[in-house]
Amino acid sequence: MNIGPYALANNLFVAPMAGVTDRPFRQLCKKLGAGYAVSEMVTSRRDLWDTLKTSRRANHEGEAAPIAVQIAGTDAQMMAEAAAYNVDRGAQIIDINMGCPAKKVCNKWAGSALMQDETLALQIIEAVVAACAPRNVPVTLKMRTGWCQSHKNALTIARAAESAGVQMIAVHGRTREQGYKGFAEYDTIAEVKAALRIPVVANGDINSPEKARDVLAYTGADAVMMGRVAQGRPWIFREVAHFLATGTHLAPPLVAEVKRLLLDHLLDHYALYGEFTGVRTARKHIGWYVKTLPGGEAFRARMNLLEDCPAQLAAVGGFFDSLGDQRDRIPAQARTHNDKNQEEAAA
Repeated sequence: MNIGPYALANNLFVAPMAGVTDRPFRQLCKKLGAGYAVSEMVTSRRDLWDTLKTSRRANHEGEAAPIAVQIAGTDAQMMAEAAAYNVDRGAQIIDINMGCPAKKVCNKWAGSALMQDETLALQIIEAVVAACAPRNVPVTLKMRTGWCQSHKNALTIARAAESAGVQMIAVHGRTREQGYKGFAEYDTIAEVKAALRIPVVANGDINSPEKARDVLAYTGADAVMMGRVAQGRPWIFREVAHFLATGTHLAPPLVAEVKRLLLDHLLDHYALYGEFTGVRTARKHIGWYVKTLPGGEAFRARMNLLEDCPAQLAAVGGFFDSLGDQRDRIPAQARTHNDKNQEEAAA
């Protein structure tokens, strides 16, 4: 599929996640089979653009095209300026955040809170498109099914966005009210897809190759977007790609490969964040990798006490060496009771 002039490698997307989908993580997911990845959200507040946090999020050195940046805010003119700011720093696609359910975002009427004010939402969409169109930069939109169960207006906003020039829409199958609780529903996504001509992406609870297949079939969506399932399991994208192409499961990665992937990920992570911040922010990634492995929880407790890069790298390497034969495969991802319920709810 295409977004504007950009042909994507496949229809498996990395969902933008604040504090997770930084440049090293996006690059790793693309290396392991993701066709597209969107950055963490960048604020539209000009006074925060020079902060270290924003400058890191706007750093795309060495990142493979297309470079997609998500912006968040509540003022149409500020959002247009934020789009231009990020295009100047390498963004090739601008994504508007109307999907984040976090209280600290919604309390400022940004993210999914914008779905409560359809007039403002459309003003923002039109302003961002107007800022990007002269530079041939496509604009996309990520949103939820609505603010609450009694007011699902994704279809209304999607139609208006398409008319305003948005070139792709991703829909998370939950309301803002749900947060990440309960189950994603896909009927609304199917309605949006049936009504639009532009590509539509399904997001929410897609946690296995079978689930990706079923959601694509049920909604008719052009692509699926996966987020939390890729935390500690970035190879999920190649697993899904293989399953969709062949109907068979790809073997889990070797212990030696996961060790190498994680160590390379950590080095890239340190290079972006520096030692002090890098060691601390890397802990969550390491924890996700080892969570389901033998001795993983005990190792995580010890690893969280380390405060320098060499010690963290050595500990990670030693942990994977302790698992035994490096030619063994990582245990297949365990299906939790909740995963099973989610699959049944979408059937």
